[in-house]
Amino acid sequence: MPQSQPSSTEITQILARYVAESNFEDIPQPVREEAIRTFLNWLGCAVGGSHHETLDIAIAALAPFSGPAQASILGRNEKFDILHAALLNGISSHVFDFDDTHLRTVIHPAGPVVSALVAYAEYAPVTGKDFLHALILGIEVECRLGNSVTPEHYDVGWHITGTTGVWGAAAAIGKLLSLDTERMAWAFGLAATQPVGLREMFGTMTKSFHPGRAAQNGLTSALLAARGYTSSHQAIEAKRGWANVLSTRHDYAEITENLGSTFEILRNSYKPFACGIVIHPTIDGCIQIRNQETLAADQIQSVDVLVHPLVLELTGKLTPQTGLEGKFSVYHAAAAALIEGDGGEEQFSDRAVQDAGIIALRGRVKAVSSTSIASDEARISITLTDGRVIALHVPHAIGSVARPMSNSELENKFRGLTTSIVGAEKTAELIELCWKLESLEAVSQIATVASL
Repeated sequence: MPQSQPSSTEITQILARYVAESNFEDIPQPVREEAIRTFLNWLGCAVGGSHHETLDIAIAALAPFSGPAQASILGRNEKFDILHAALLNGISSHVFDFDDTHLRTVIHPAGPVVSALVAYAEYAPVTGKDFLHALILGIEVECRLGNSVTPEHYDVGWHITGTTGVWGAAAAIGKLLSLDTERMAWAFGLAATQPVGLREMFGTMTKSFHPGRAAQNGLTSALLAARGYTSSHQAIEAKRGWANVLSTRHDYAEITENLGSTFEILRNSYKPFACGIVIHPTIDGCIQIRNQETLAADQIQSVDVLVHPLVLELTGKLTPQTGLEGKFSVYHAAAAALIEGDGGEEQFSDRAVQDAGIIALRGRVKAVSSTSIASDEARISITLTDGRVIALHVPHAIGSVARPMSNSELENKFRGLTTSIVGAEKTAELIELCWKLESLEAVSQIATVASL
């Protein structure tokens, strides 16, 4: 039931009670449908990223220390214990920076939550309905926490996907474990004490470690709480609790207001481009201009883009040296989009970042920020060598809530990520299983199909 005017000393209890007492029948159909879209997108990203060097290194480093082979690493043939599987699938799902984004907070909601759920669902039988319910609740918890401290928490340097994602994973697994209010609060306390993720790590392998570790930590939190491992009942609101320690400002109403009647997953978005979402309007516009004008790089004298201030703060790398760094360079993104007409994982590979033509055009890109520009907006002006100027305004990037990707577009993205890894037949089977998620008797069959 919706909550109103809570005491500032009972925020954690209200959230824990809501998750513990939530009934799947009270979840509106549009919310369930969006959760399935979120899962489909996550699965494609997890399989698609499964052979990136980042995951190869992580598997080689951790394999000697894994426990029983309980859960799959999607897109591969290795199995790990569920705690390590949650970590590794979380890394894989985020390494391309192609996963979902809650635009208000820039949380990538699915990575921590679904990575924990998929690992657990291979260890213990989980129906599609229970899995979907837990997924929705986990994302609700992490995004509401994010709303309560945005933007100050992110501004001081925390990677909000890791710091809130651990709560989402704890909530989701806690729901599967049927934790009561007290034990759910303990799970939240354990999650609160394990924040992970510094923005300093963006552009390195460590960025994708954040949702993976959040998944692992949240799973651990719920398992411990289920056994009676205690923690504070005021993990959010205490003087030295999560909100006060990790942010310079908070608004608890963002956590409790309309709880159970509005759902943050309806504000989720999916990326058509494999990079930081703040660059998407620029890529979108550059591809439009390239296609409309059939431009070649040697025709372009200069490229000027007007963007939201967060673009230069997050993606202002002038000379990226690796594909991971390229994901945080608006200059590279614009040049690659103009030359190659896309912004997929290939345009953010080491190959693309080191391409001489892209490097040359990158040097002719100038980005300026303005508070008058929205986060999913861009203004692009290209001056050609013949003196002509081509201008384009992108009010909302493709993939944003205002211009969402359709189901068929999500399927095409999924195919592009997974076919080369598991083959066309398994890819088609996985897409079908995702759309039928709510009716599945055992979610583990998805991991079976998605593994080699």
